[in-house]
Amino acid sequence: MTDTEANRLSSRVSRYARVGASMGTTAARIAGARLVGGDDTAREGQLLAAALGSLKGPLMKVAQMLATIPDIIPAEWATEFVKLQAHAPPMGRVFVKRRMAAELGPDWQTRFGSFDFEPAHAASLGQVHRAVGRDGRGLAVKLQYPDMASAVEADLGQLNVLFSLIGRLRPQIDTRNLRGEIAERLREELDYARELKHMRLYAAMLADEAAIRVPVPFEDLSTRRLLTMDWLDGRGLLAFKASDQATRDHLAEVMFRAWWKPFCRFGIIHGDPHLGNYAAYDVDGRPEGINLLDFGCVRIFPPDFVAGVVEHYRGHLNGDRSRIEAAYAAWGFKGLTPELIDTLDIWAKFLYGPLVDDRRRRLAEGVTTAEFGRKEAARVAEGLSRHGTVTPPAEFLFMDRAAIGLGAVFLHLDAELNFHRLFEEFIDGFDRDALAARQARVLEAAGFDSATV
Repeated sequence: MTDTEANRLSSRVSRYARVGASMGTTAARIAGARLVGGDDTAREGQLLAAALGSLKGPLMKVAQMLATIPDIIPAEWATEFVKLQAHAPPMGRVFVKRRMAAELGPDWQTRFGSFDFEPAHAASLGQVHRAVGRDGRGLAVKLQYPDMASAVEADLGQLNVLFSLIGRLRPQIDTRNLRGEIAERLREELDYARELKHMRLYAAMLADEAAIRVPVPFEDLSTRRLLTMDWLDGRGLLAFKASDQATRDHLAEVMFRAWWKPFCRFGIIHGDPHLGNYAAYDVDGRPEGINLLDFGCVRIFPPDFVAGVVEHYRGHLNGDRSRIEAAYAAWGFKGLTPELIDTLDIWAKFLYGPLVDDRRRRLAEGVTTAEFGRKEAARVAEGLSRHGTVTPPAEFLFMDRAAIGLGAVFLHLDAELNFHRLFEEFIDGFDRDALAARQARVLEAAGFDSATV
């Protein structure tokens, strides 16, 4: 074993022990309280959030992810989890120099015109630095924190503890598929070479959307743990909450197109709804469009899954129960009774209801972002407790997460759109085989092997 391998093993064992001790202690406290009749989910959420908050890193990212999917965990847990800040302490100048040299070699600084050692942004897996290329072009340099692969593997080893707690409160939802999905997506986020391909993928899918900008990556300045792209100036979407209605509606429509077009036409979604992953850019002082800024979490769906979404939508649009049932079969649900379909449809109608309604409207009336989906999720949980257990297909985790995140953007902007007509534009003449061909074509162009992706 080399010194590097030994250090990584030591780091993983240390992290595993620390995470295991913290989560084990918290789980024992919650189980003990429930054993003696305690049933305080708000307090449980606080205990879990405190434990996860002290750990930082990937497991806390998982908690934030679960908080965006209202039907998986109790609302009281979600309220606490959404407060968590996953940012690790930024790397100092010495660490940054060491990490950059490890990725690009000891003469790495000669490959830039300038490099700002103070991070412009920090996140759960890495931090972003501003730089200037040798040609004078502004660059964003995303550098992964050291030993993140070890941290992710250590934290994934503790997922069973978190999901066993969830299972006690949500026994009607079998989370086995979701655990595997979370692990796979987290490992993908560590691979910046894959993220570079995601950027090419989105540039191809949105090439004719003039109001959507995707950064251009620089392969010669990138590795699996370093990603260099051009710098896109913009302002966070929350800066426009007080703008006029037309501005807010325009930005919301561009966001709708940036999310639904790749899904409906290519079977691909941007799976991380965090507001920090989008920014509005100006032309002559007015907001013109959207920058997409982070491509670590991208989900590629089987064409049959997308066909199921279209069938479900059309089933509700036309009051056709057979199409609704066919959609659940296409999605991979097994052994659903009519009562279970009706229960699951509470959530489906919540997500897709605005798409059926052919009028200008807000996404939800009189609902805050914190409340978005909570009432419906509670009804689903109550219905499942009466009608039986379901095993959600893995694809639903990031479909739900992204839809809730996109909805939160619309709520923040207080936008009014005809969601129905926008959606109809993307599914007009929908054909499953045509989607499969388009998907294969853009995946190949971006550098993926479409047969194994």
